[in-house]
Amino acid sequence: MNIIISILIGALAGFLAGRIVKGSGSGFLLNLIIGIVGGFIGGNLLNWLGVSWGATWWGCLLTAVIGACILLWIVSLFKK
Repeated sequence: MNIIISILIGALAGFLAGRIVKGSGSGFLLNLIIGIVGGFIGGNLLNWLGVSWGATWWGCLLTAVIGACILLWIVSLFKK
């Protein structure tokens, strides 16, 4: 059950980050990948900064969205 919740949080985080950074989503599979990688980036970055929101659903989603936005921003730098 936890893997299904992680997939849903990753997909939602990727979708939200796409809306924030690009103005549109990227499709379910790409949103999922962006959200999962974003969760990894956000988790490591916030851990490095000493920020912890706990293991709540909202905390995980916010961490993944922050990381996914950073990921999309970095990718956009290389696309130009």
